[in-house]
Amino acid sequence: MATDGRAGYTIAHISDLHCGDPHFQPSLLERAISEINEIGPRAVVCTGDLTVYGFKEEYRLAREYLDRIECPSVVVIPGNHDSRNVGYVHFEDFFGDRNSVLKVDDCTVVAIDSSEPDLDHGHVGRGRYRWIEQQFDGAGPGLRVFALHHHLLPVPGTGRERNVVYDAGDAIECLQRSHVDLVLSGHKHVPYAWRLEDIFVVNAGTVSTLRLRGKTRPCYNVIEVTGPHVDVWRKYPFHGQEKIIQFSTDTRAFEKYTARIEGEVTTRS
Repeated sequence: MATDGRAGYTIAHISDLHCGDPHFQPSLLERAISEINEIGPRAVVCTGDLTVYGFKEEYRLAREYLDRIECPSVVVIPGNHDSRNVGYVHFEDFFGDRNSVLKVDDCTVVAIDSSEPDLDHGHVGRGRYRWIEQQFDGAGPGLRVFALHHHLLPVPGTGRERNVVYDAGDAIECLQRSHVDLVLSGHKHVPYAWRLEDIFVVNAGTVSTLRLRGKTRPCYNVIEVTGPHVDVWRKYPFHGQEKIIQFSTDTRAFEKYTARIEGEVTTRS
């Protein structure tokens, strides 16, 4: 618990809906949205791949689902699937700007489109580094969050990793200069969390498809913030939750929880 008197709040993080995919499971997304509404988060961040081919009707379906989220602050960015078939124009019609900034009380979320048309790989782009830093320049003492679709680091359990953003090294230095606390991403449908120097990186799995690697399950993340203390939970629609990491934005002390195949949970700090 916080000792500085700052009130607590929650952020929900979903990713990789893939509306229109044969493996899309409406019941999973409906359940996740219901659970999120029960939590009543301060903000919801969706890190891309709303669709499978970037078609207009897939976007329409994704918009209908996301409209059910009872939160006034929803941040949505596109993924590589959303930029297929010139799909980014539909994204703008249904969701607005592909890069956005949300400031809710003392929390700042900067979200960017890391996709490129008809390509699976991503990039941040040196032309945006200064813009990113400017968005965080006036941020208060609260949590600083950066969101993108692609990975900044290779994620274990994703096979031959070729989809880390091309300019990951420069992008990470940009985030360090901006004193970012937390990076949220999606993409490979494998959830993971780790610390990179003073930045905590949390990847989400797919919330609503059965396009799964190994023994991963559909899931999404919930971030609980109380002053400088942050807990990140992985939630499985219909099937409970488990804590994956907790950390302090003041001291950067952290404890990571690793769920084994048998369900046993270990900790590492």
